[in-house]
Amino acid sequence: MSSLINTSRPPVFCPGCSHERIVHTLDKAFEQMGLDGSQVVIVSDIGCSGLFDTFFDTHAFHGLHGRALTYATGLKMARPDLKVIVTMGDGGLGIGGAHVLSTCRRNIDLTLLILNNFNYGMTGGQCSSTTPQEAVVGSGFLNQLEKPVDICQVAAAAGAAFVTRTSSYAPDLVDQMAAAISYDGFSILDMWGMCPGRYTKRNKITPRSIEADLAGLPPFQGPVPSNQRKEYGSAYREVAARLPKPAQPEKIEARFQPPASGRQEVLILGSAGQRIVTAGEIFCLAGMTGGWHATLKNDYPITVLRGHSVSEMVLSQQPVDYTGIDRPNVVVALADEGVGRRKKMLSRLGGDTLIIKAAGVALPETGATVREFDFKAQKLKSQDWALASLAVLARMDRVISMEMLKAALAIRFKKGILEAAVELVDRVVG
Repeated sequence: MSSLINTSRPPVFCPGCSHERIVHTLDKAFEQMGLDGSQVVIVSDIGCSGLFDTFFDTHAFHGLHGRALTYATGLKMARPDLKVIVTMGDGGLGIGGAHVLSTCRRNIDLTLLILNNFNYGMTGGQCSSTTPQEAVVGSGFLNQLEKPVDICQVAAAAGAAFVTRTSSYAPDLVDQMAAAISYDGFSILDMWGMCPGRYTKRNKITPRSIEADLAGLPPFQGPVPSNQRKEYGSAYREVAARLPKPAQPEKIEARFQPPASGRQEVLILGSAGQRIVTAGEIFCLAGMTGGWHATLKNDYPITVLRGHSVSEMVLSQQPVDYTGIDRPNVVVALADEGVGRRKKMLSRLGGDTLIIKAAGVALPETGATVREFDFKAQKLKSQDWALASLAVLARMDRVISMEMLKAALAIRFKKGILEAAVELVDRVVG
């Protein structure tokens, strides 16, 4: 196999940085294993180690600091055929420590390469979770107060099945990497190296001193006997295959001709207790009875019984890839709290947008077409206004029809509630 190094962006680190040696060693491990770029995913986060995904012609995923193992877990579960390699510095290791422990417990088939140079090299040389207490770093005396993490002992205690502690300058590092990547389970390589940009300016460290320090620690060289067990993904699929198959969701048939065509975007702006989310669901179901694809996004605070409630719906004859709404076809404004969440958008709208506004709700200055309805005068409770507004839309033949709305109600509600909902719609229409 040929090199997987990205020739259009070769690795560039500070002169003498051990990371560059690891890049080329990893490439040799891929060659030794006969892997091509389509078989490998490199997942990284932030910092110098976060550059690794750009240096290889492989699949890649670049994420947030310390979170790389979470993305990698999803990738491996979805694509168990891929070799998933995570590169992480000692910074990401400390920030993402809980994710490291969870991955050790799961034993999912990932390889974590820890590029351990004992400091936050990219951001000023501050102490990290692995900085020795006697080191001089950019964050003053803080590291003197903390005991550095021995990630190998921690990982083994947490259930990691393959743990190796090594030097970035080890002559057999290619073989160690290949063994870790080949292992059917979670494997960790804690590779000690040098950061000439920050750490070695204040601390004397050499490949020989690294070897001496490693020799004084408990050795970790591959499989941890007490942690050997089935790989998580394989075990998951075996157990899942024995479970009863879940019932398939009800298929919604396209039965009606919608009164509109093209992409339709609708907002419902209300408050807690007005059943905004339920109305959004019903609207989407109505669209589906007309053969449309439908998406629904909801926005409400953690205090779910107080504050704003907003639903955004998109209907389209084509699959909906982008769910953002900037110039909706219809806006339903039922409460000031919801309107307050979309004031800027409302002020940009033109006459092609219809706003159905409940009496008493204040709108910002807008060029949209506004129709006001006094739901209170019809003796409707606030919790029924959202459904009533859908009836208004259907009566106007705007986006959905009355037959589409009633079909959606029959799908969404049980018989007793259905009768009450249909009665409400007929009352509004009448």
